[in-house]
Amino acid sequence: MRFFYLSLASFVFIAIFTLGISIGSVYPSNSLRNNSPVRVKAYETQVILPKFTGEEHFPDLSSYAVLAVDIDSDSILYQKNSDIRMLPASTTKIITALVAMDYYLPEDILVVPDFLVEGQKMKLVAGEEISVGNLIYGLLVYSANDAAETLARNYPGGRDSFITAMNLKSREFGLNDTYFENPTGFDANQQYTTAEDLVKVASEAIKDPFFKEVVATKEITVESTDGKYVHKLSNINKLLGEVEGVTGIKTGWTENARENLVTYIERNGRKIITVVLSSQDRFGDTKALIDWIFANYTWQNTDKPL
Repeated sequence: MRFFYLSLASFVFIAIFTLGISIGSVYPSNSLRNNSPVRVKAYETQVILPKFTGEEHFPDLSSYAVLAVDIDSDSILYQKNSDIRMLPASTTKIITALVAMDYYLPEDILVVPDFLVEGQKMKLVAGEEISVGNLIYGLLVYSANDAAETLARNYPGGRDSFITAMNLKSREFGLNDTYFENPTGFDANQQYTTAEDLVKVASEAIKDPFFKEVVATKEITVESTDGKYVHKLSNINKLLGEVEGVTGIKTGWTENARENLVTYIERNGRKIITVVLSSQDRFGDTKALIDWIFANYTWQNTDKPL
């Protein structure tokens, strides 16, 4: 009988030990605790990572919140207050554009509703018929609030449903510190984001070829379907064509938010996104940050931990 219980105990121990190994191999404990996906590519033995090689002091930036990330390696190059909730201003329109592009086709024609909106406008006229593609150009190139409202008010269920879709889109991208009350970026109690969340959404948005094309556009003229109304649009981003590799993405400003800027850079084979929020000089801060990054980092092949 004693031999039977000893054998049974041995069997149970071996079974538990084997099960423990199996579970541990499939679900690393750290990943479970952090609730983060496990990304394994067994065939990769090296990865290109940024390495700080410079001796320059950190850039002197006026922005309250800053984040710079190397996209391919997901490496942080610079950060300051990147997880603090801030007023997004017109960086809101990144999500506005993505929700509109999810539902509409660029060639879809919308009728401009009769409404009033303050701030930056492309001067749409009530009753005007214009393509969604042209509205997206107005939204992202000229930061037109009337374009944002037209896209939102034509959405199934109207403006409120569109804003709900914006917040659902935010959750889809894992933007846990972002929420919207309007599609334009006007200040509101529940209109907020972080530099971290803006890097996340910008890195997703730039994957869309049409979005990437639009935000890189310096100037464009768009028309209503009948050619009666003509809208000349100039990009508000002063760094386009002035700083090597800058190809968009979105500006933002309100009196309370101050100056915001999300920027995508492709230079020397590297892809970088920078965010500056609540800045006194968003273009100066961003240029200084970009210059500092490329003066102080090199990218090197590094053995990947196994």
